[in-house]
Amino acid sequence: MIYLDNAATTRPDPEAFDRAQAYCSDHFYNPSARYGGGFAVASAVGEARENLLAKIADPGKFELIFTSGGTESDNQAVFSCARRGNAVTTAGEHAAVERPFSALKNRGVEPRFAPLNRDGSVNAEALLSLVDEKTSLVSVIHVNNETGAVNEIADLAKRVKRKNPRCVFHSDGVQAFGKIPFRLTSEIDLYSVSAHKIGGLKGTGALIKRKELTLSPYLYGGGQESGLRSGTENVFGLLDFAYAAEKKFAALERDAARIRLLREAFWASLDQKIFMRISPENGSPYILTASASGTRGEVLSRMLWDRGVVVGTGSACSSKHRFSRVIAACGYPENVLDGVLRISFSPQTTEQEAEKAAALMNEAAREFKEKL
Repeated sequence: MIYLDNAATTRPDPEAFDRAQAYCSDHFYNPSARYGGGFAVASAVGEARENLLAKIADPGKFELIFTSGGTESDNQAVFSCARRGNAVTTAGEHAAVERPFSALKNRGVEPRFAPLNRDGSVNAEALLSLVDEKTSLVSVIHVNNETGAVNEIADLAKRVKRKNPRCVFHSDGVQAFGKIPFRLTSEIDLYSVSAHKIGGLKGTGALIKRKELTLSPYLYGGGQESGLRSGTENVFGLLDFAYAAEKKFAALERDAARIRLLREAFWASLDQKIFMRISPENGSPYILTASASGTRGEVLSRMLWDRGVVVGTGSACSSKHRFSRVIAACGYPENVLDGVLRISFSPQTTEQEAEKAAALMNEAAREFKEKL
C-alpha cells in the first residue's frame, strides 16, 4: 500500500514509539505522585516540554501546555481569548478554528472571516481591514491543511498588533510544526501543534503561549499544566511526541528539500489535460492538491484504494460534506470542487512510490471519464 494521506495522519515513528514504551510499562507512575517514581516521571515530562518548546520558540518568552491535540489547543485559544467585541479569522481555517469562531456569536462576540486567495492563503489586506479597536482575537492558520498554502504569520501578527496592540494573535500550526522552518516571534501569542502529524500518536498535542499572556483553563480539576489543563498527563503520548519531534526537526530542512522535488516530479507526472493544480509551488512541500475536473474525488479515492494507493479528498474532518468548504472559498466552481484530491507526502515516501501513484491516478481518472 502506498500511503499518501499524511496531512490526515502519519504512521507512528517506530523509534519514538519504542523509546516511549517504558513510560507505558515500567515507568507508569502518575507524575503528580509525591514519591520517587512520580518525581522521575514528572522530570521526564518536564524535559519533554522543554525540548518541544525549544524546537520553535524561546523558552524564556514562551511556555508549552500539553493538550489532547490540535483541536483542543485551538478551542482553548479561541474561547479563552475571544471574549469581547469581535474576533477575526480566515475562510481557510481547519474546522477546529472555524466552528469555534462560528459559535462565538452565541457568546456575544462577532466572528469575522477574511477571504482567501486562489491558492488558499488569506487575503492579507482584507484580513487587516477587519481588525479594529474592538478586535479581541485574530487567528490565522499557518499552513492551509487543504492546499498547503503558507500564510506569513509573523508579518501578519506584526501588522495586526500595529492596528490593535491589545489584540491576541493565534495560529493553528498543526501542518507547519516539524515541516517548515519557523520560530515564533514576539507578536505571536498562541500556537497550536499536534503529535500525529509528525510521527507521534493521536490524542497528544500542545498549545504554546507567550508567558505574559493570561489564559483561561479549558479543563478544571487537579491543576496539572500549571492549572491551565487539568487531568493526569498522557505521559506515554507526550514522551512519544517529544521523541518524534526530535527526529523530525533534526532532518527538517533536508527532508523538506527532498519532498519538494518529489512533489514537483509527482505533479509533472500527472496528466495535465485531466488534472489542474490548486496547491501553490511556494506552499508546504508536503501537500499537493489537484482536481480532475468533471470527476468525483471521493470515487477516485476509492478507485485508488482498490489499486493500493491512499490519497485524501481534503480535510478528513470535512469528509461528510460533498466538497471542501476551504477549496470553495478559494473561488473554484463545483465541477472543480467535485474532483479534488489531496496528495500528502512524508519523509518515508520514495520516488518509486510517487511515480507509481501518479500513474495510477492518471489511470483511475481516465477510467472514470471513459464511463461518463
